Amino acid sequence: MDRKPRRPVHRIPAAAALAVAVAVGAAPPSATAAGRAAGTGPGAARVPLRVATYNIHAGAGQDNVFDLDRTAAAIRDLDADVIGLQEVDVHWGARSDFADEARELAGRLRMRVYFAPIYDLPPATADGPRRQYGVAVLSRRPLRDARNHEITRLSTQTPDPVPAPAPGFAEVTVKVGGTLVHVYTTHLDYRTDPSVRRAQVDDMLAVLAEDPGPKVLLGDFNAEPGAPELSRLWGPLADAAPNGGKTYPAVGPVRRIDLVAVSPDVTVTGARAWATAASDHRPVVADLLLRRPGR
Repeated sequence: MDRKPRRPVHRIPAAAALAVAVAVGAAPPSATAAGRAAGTGPGAARVPLRVATYNIHAGAGQDNVFDLDRTAAAIRDLDADVIGLQEVDVHWGARSDFADEARELAGRLRMRVYFAPIYDLPPATADGPRRQYGVAVLSRRPLRDARNHEITRLSTQTPDPVPAPAPGFAEVTVKVGGTLVHVYTTHLDYRTDPSVRRAQVDDMLAVLAEDPGPKVLLGDFNAEPGAPELSRLWGPLADAAPNGGKTYPAVGPVRRIDLVAVSPDVTVTGARAWATAASDHRPVVADLLLRRPGR
């Protein structure tokens, strides 16, 4: 079968990503993160990186109460170097007080941020900002590059939608101890019909195939790892937390749909779901080791 042409990319240059970081401020790693980053001891040939994925439910907890301070506290507790977020509102609506959640969370946590909208709609008022909803990446480390890729989507904003390419598959490149790692954040279709998720998996794999080096895929997949529509992921990538616990709903979870997946050149030293009700999903955190260049 002929390979589909590469889908369009909405790209920001590295300088723009760094400008966002300067605007919100960036803190040095915490004592725990700094210890991981030192790369001393038997694993010195490898570079540690802690990543996490978290569907933040637009800043509302399992109780459906909007509280961005609570969301920020839950993210801070993860002590992760890079976090992929889903269901992020930017001036979206009353449910999140029209907040720019990406920038506000980055400011509270003193991290760099890249926001990749899925939807970009006209303002609610004539002089207001555009209404956006999508995924984001928070990072303690500088973002060398950031891109918003298109994958197949079935819109929730138009009547009688049909599957079509749309943005909202975020990719950032982060340098960790001399190693460049590609980190992707995704939010797959929630509907019972798996066909759109299957197409999304194929689209994501096509993007990943064009990037060299270690890769980490974070997201809300709206399907468990054993679902047939996710099967093509496993081989190019590995499930980082097969025994890490269920993630949805946050209270009394019954499904594991929030996943961290890594390329074969990434070693997982630990991973688990994190118990919190700051969203209707639980986050997943994973400790990784990356090969140093030339090793």
